Amino acid sequence: MWFFARDPIRDFPYELSPESPEGGGAPGPGLWALHRGKKKATGNAVSVFVYEAKPGEEEQTLVAKAAFKRLKTLRHPNILAYLDGLETDKCLHVVTEPVTPLGNYLKLKAETGGLSELEISWGLHQIVKALSFLVNDCSLIHNNVCTAAVFVDRAGEWKLGGLDYMYSAQGDSGEPPCKGIPDLERYDPPEMTDSSSKSVGEKWSADMWRLGCLIWEVFNGPLTRASSLRSLGKIPKSLVPHYCELVGANPRVRPNPSRFLQNCRAPGGFMCNSFVETNLFLEEIQIKEPAEKQKFFQELSKNLDSFPEDFCRHKILPQLLTAFEYGSAGAVILTPLFKVGKFLSAEEYQQKIIPVVVKMFSSTDRAMRIRLLQQMEQFIQYLDEPTVNSQIFPHVVHGFLDTNPAIREQTVKSMLLLAPKLNEQNLNVELMKHFARLQAKDDQGPIRCNTTVCLGKIGPHLSASTRHRVLTSAFSRATRDPFAPSRAAGVLGFAATHNLYSMNDCALKILPVLCTLTVDPEKTVRDQAFKAIRSFLAKLESVSEDPGQLEEMEKDVHRASSPRPGTSAASWAGWAVTGVSSLTSKLIRANPVATDSTPASDAPLRPLPEGPSAAALVPALAAAPAQVPPVTSGQWDTRGAGEDEEEEEAAEEGEGSADRWDDEDWGSLEVGSPSQKSTESDWSSWEAEGSWDQGWQESRPQKLPEGTKLASEYNWGGTETSEKADPFSALAPRLTASTQRNPDSWSTEASGDWGTEESWGTLESESRQAKAELARKKREERKRELEAKRAERKVAKGPMKLGARKLD
Repeated sequence: MWFFARDPIRDFPYELSPESPEGGGAPGPGLWALHRGKKKATGNAVSVFVYEAKPGEEEQTLVAKAAFKRLKTLRHPNILAYLDGLETDKCLHVVTEPVTPLGNYLKLKAETGGLSELEISWGLHQIVKALSFLVNDCSLIHNNVCTAAVFVDRAGEWKLGGLDYMYSAQGDSGEPPCKGIPDLERYDPPEMTDSSSKSVGEKWSADMWRLGCLIWEVFNGPLTRASSLRSLGKIPKSLVPHYCELVGANPRVRPNPSRFLQNCRAPGGFMCNSFVETNLFLEEIQIKEPAEKQKFFQELSKNLDSFPEDFCRHKILPQLLTAFEYGSAGAVILTPLFKVGKFLSAEEYQQKIIPVVVKMFSSTDRAMRIRLLQQMEQFIQYLDEPTVNSQIFPHVVHGFLDTNPAIREQTVKSMLLLAPKLNEQNLNVELMKHFARLQAKDDQGPIRCNTTVCLGKIGPHLSASTRHRVLTSAFSRATRDPFAPSRAAGVLGFAATHNLYSMNDCALKILPVLCTLTVDPEKTVRDQAFKAIRSFLAKLESVSEDPGQLEEMEKDVHRASSPRPGTSAASWAGWAVTGVSSLTSKLIRANPVATDSTPASDAPLRPLPEGPSAAALVPALAAAPAQVPPVTSGQWDTRGAGEDEEEEEAAEEGEGSADRWDDEDWGSLEVGSPSQKSTESDWSSWEAEGSWDQGWQESRPQKLPEGTKLASEYNWGGTETSEKADPFSALAPRLTASTQRNPDSWSTEASGDWGTEESWGTLESESRQAKAELARKKREERKRELEAKRAERKVAKGPMKLGARKLD
């Protein structure tokens, strides 16, 4: 029977890369060749140092085995981390964390502008700290400090390696080992090369000289001869005094590594900067107080822009995730977390950030929830539809019912981003129920306005049946809102979704509603109403003159919902200006809401970035009317005379208080200066951007051929026949049927789920004059009844005395 010896190399659990990026496996200025590899079981990247034993080099083999042993036993954050190893008669394999030699790293960075002083300062700090550990704590002399002995990991942190020629500083191991490699001997201090020199330094003197050589090479390139150290080159001025101490001829003057760090960390020193401070805090974050962590994370965000990208991805991000998972950092980590997330690939973002975001949405911390809503635009693209519908939307909708207006406002705004990813049930049923309740019952005018604007923006994503049932009724209700911007939002909502209505709806439902706004008390509302009326009339006139355009005009009416935003919303995105939080925040400050948890002031609101998907919804008007609770459709015509008088008084108060809106300092809640925001400029900004012209560009009639009659010349009541089929013949049912409808009843279009108390209001087709006459008659009748009752009581009982008790 034959027995075959097992090959240890074949059984080695790590696989070397066939192409080594670190020089193809050829030995550098040392004994080891560095290869890139991976673990066979997991595929994790590693670095493998390989030493090949050769005949006649027994002394070097002994040095390599000693270095192998040293690396296994030495553990320090700034020393190359040993993971695994293999020792045979023919070779040595040392597996470490994935690293790159400093020389190669400097060459790569030189192609993109070189290393910044921040990166170099922290790198040198790490190497000096490793030397301090070896000399002061272990009594070991490294004896090989140079660029070939320094390695850089994925985070850009420097690690000290090259332990081949290390020896004890206590003198019990005899003379230092002989290197025998000229490329390494040029880093030896002058007292070692000059046999006539009698000066004896401290145990760290030789390594500190070599540290000076390393500093010179980092700033000026490879060191060819020792005399070049006298030329400072590109060494920063703040580092020059300390560098000169390192390369001084007198070894006793060279400082201890720990004292060198203290000198460089002094105010104004080379290592006194935010990058080093951040790294030192991260090293001790586990023992820091919660208040210190909170302050650190709050200040971290503004510093991330100057930090290296690799450092943010591999050093800052893990600490942020750990702080959220096991600490009490809370909402304060969100801003730096999303800032670092920009450096990640889509796959990395899905693996590292999205699980944290999903978990955060289930938090009851109001500050956490409002910041998530504010910054949703930064991560919404990485969320898939199943995650949004099953894990995020059920938590987000709780914001619609929150007692804090700021939460409700941000929740409405977030629907612009979530709507394209919602399924049929969540979008067309659940979301519409919440929007109906907000528009009808919310006591904050800007939130009702936000709801109307948001509905107009997500209208193309709704199903055809939902659009037909909801949009006309919702925008019609908005036009009757006591808050002027809400009425303007209703008009502009009609304009934004013009392509979703049939010609029948335009003529019978929309135009009658818009016409009532031509006598609105607010001029801005009247102006928008006239524009919308002219545009709808232009569509109707165009179809009247050319019936063939009817199919083209109504092509989107029964179309399925849009797959993604940006189709119809892009042309009218300018009608809402940035700074939505400003007006709501003013109202919140003026009418604070008592809550049980953290108030919204703990989480300052920031306006979302500009754009059609995240533009702010409510303009910051310079003059805003007083807040009046919304009135349902059944209440508009039944108010008594006393209520009308109270409304007039409230309107007068609103005009007086409106003048004081811009006198207050609203801080950073507004995008621009409040004094520069007038009613006309804010609500007409969409026109200035050309959104109206773009939105209606296709529907305006072209120049008609000669001889063609206009709609105004059409024989509406005569017997003259037209050569073309009359497109309005299908509109025979006039408003007579609708005018007989009970004004307090809900329309049949709002049946089912929409017929409840929270449903969208029906479209009232009666004219404003008829409604006003009916209301006047009711008030007079009510007034006569009240006067009759008062007279009857006086006759029956006579005047009551002061203090008398009413017995009946």
